[in-house]
Amino acid sequence: MAKKCAIVKQHKFWYITWMLYTGKGDDGTTKTFGSCNQRISKSSAVAEALGSLDEINSFLGICKTNEYAKEHYLEGYSFAEMVDWVQQQLFIVQAHVAGADKTIDKEKIIHMEQAIDMTEKELPPIKTFFVSGGTTLAAQFDFARTLARRAERRVVGVSEEGKAKVDANILAFLNRLSSLLYAMARLANYKSGITEEPPSYR
Repeated sequence: MAKKCAIVKQHKFWYITWMLYTGKGDDGTTKTFGSCNQRISKSSAVAEALGSLDEINSFLGICKTNEYAKEHYLEGYSFAEMVDWVQQQLFIVQAHVAGADKTIDKEKIIHMEQAIDMTEKELPPIKTFFVSGGTTLAAQFDFARTLARRAERRVVGVSEEGKAKVDANILAFLNRLSSLLYAMARLANYKSGITEEPPSYR
């Protein structure tokens, strides 16, 4: 959605205000984080990456509001709390891709790895692919995993095309995110007593 950017000075501080539409994007362009003047094509690699990141972040809101997300726990946090944390980090990723001087700390990636490791200790080992489904929450997390993978591909594309310099921790975070969501999908079914269904290939 297009928003009008206006930089306003109040007392000693500058801040940015937004309007919901201006019509400036009617020509197929948009602007990036913190920029009022520089515009890019909505079909550009950066715009595609930002859109994909927005998509996964928005869908995680559906996962977070699932009633069972507040009842299942991972590393001392409810699934809902964990998802909210991920959403906050995704805003940092979006800002980074848009050109802001922000990135993901290595400690946060380690935090995700610890959560994934703890999940794997609770679950039976993976021996095959699984058909998405079981509980609604598990299916939502599995779909979120695919959105995370697409967002990762788009951000990698931005990096490979040289459209923006992408920090290694950003790429690592997105790679771990899909693994975390897959682990949470499996754990949601496991905690609900749902047996995973392997593909029949017939």
